[in-house]
Amino acid sequence: MNELNPSVKPHLVIGFFISVWLFLFAFFIRPFDDGTISLKMWVFISVGFSLLAFLSYGAVSVVQKRVHEKVLRWTVGLEISSLVFFQLLFLISTYGYYKIGLHGGFGFLEFLSVIILKSALVSTPILILLRIYAVKLLPVKEDILIMRGENRLDILRIKKADLVCISNSQNYVEIFFIAGNQLKSKLIRSTLKKMQHDFDFLIQVHRSHLINPTHFKTWKSQDVISLTEMEVPVSKNYKALLLSL
Repeated sequence: MNELNPSVKPHLVIGFFISVWLFLFAFFIRPFDDGTISLKMWVFISVGFSLLAFLSYGAVSVVQKRVHEKVLRWTVGLEISSLVFFQLLFLISTYGYYKIGLHGGFGFLEFLSVIILKSALVSTPILILLRIYAVKLLPVKEDILIMRGENRLDILRIKKADLVCISNSQNYVEIFFIAGNQLKSKLIRSTLKKMQHDFDFLIQVHRSHLINPTHFKTWKSQDVISLTEMEVPVSKNYKALLLSL
């Protein structure tokens, strides 16, 4: 899986389904039942496990959204990291609930092997399928950028994915974008500084150029990079930032 629906809302729905499954797991499997726990107590225990699962996955959804906004892509490594992060949060929170709230007798390793690993073996495949569902059946709405200049007629409305570069042009900025599989441009009266402030995903590579990092292709030379359908220079002051991508 190398796609992600970064929106938090569909992942809260996923978190709800996972929390319901873990409620059923705790209530019916009763992994640490010694015969002394009442039915009413098992409901209380199961609700606690369920709530912690929802909160853990909610935290994952917020963190992965911020990571996605920063790197503007999703990899198998990041996907695995999200799944592991959820299981770690669930382990830590439920163990604290078990020891402090329920005064359970299992040590950490026993709790991990008897409860968490069993639930993870079943919950992880379900979680993977739900995350695939969030991408395939709940596609992300395309981000639309509205770029305005000082003049009333200075306006450009384009998809975020189509923006390639913004370059300084005296009292104007020239916006380069893809339309109909061709590189086009538009001048609006504004400044590079204002464009960077309004659209903080852009990366400055030169005092006269901001780029959309998703259109970065390769280094043409030590001082020039290739973007989609164009090339721009890179100054020494900004090279380190670009190399870190």
